[in-house]
Amino acid sequence: MKSYLANGLFNEADRMFNEYLAKKLREEIPTIDLYVPQEAAEINDKSAYADSKMIAEWDTKKLLESDILIAVIDGVEVDSGVATEIGIFSTTKRPIFVLYSDVRQQGRDNEKKIQALIKDGTESQFFYRNLFLIGTIKNNNGMIFDNSDDLVKAIKEYVEGTN
Repeated sequence: MKSYLANGLFNEADRMFNEYLAKKLREEIPTIDLYVPQEAAEINDKSAYADSKMIAEWDTKKLLESDILIAVIDGVEVDSGVATEIGIFSTTKRPIFVLYSDVRQQGRDNEKKIQALIKDGTESQFFYRNLFLIGTIKNNNGMIFDNSDDLVKAIKEYVEGTN
């Protein structure tokens, strides 16, 4: 199954996490054909040269060839490249598996947090993601997970169920 892993890749933490998640996916799902943009030296070797059109064409081709998209939407804001990849992939109507591991998702049922938010909107203890992006994910067979173990498990079940 062809799969595309979308996440930021411009800092050490993102690259390390991408390596970790790609390894985990490949170990748990040996049949997965996983494209990880940071592994594509043709466009992401930063000591070489690839212009914006080359990068857009290369990654779009890989996206449209993929059966599933695996996207990480962690961080202060969703990486603009990841948001674009989700938007492009959503046109295929194929499944999108999303990791959003922000710890502020915990305690959603905590009455003190809810009352603090009602009393003062600047006291929000909760996460926020752009609702257009979340709606695009959900409208396209998307599933959002708060940890990588559940994400990998769901992808494995999906891959095994389609073989």
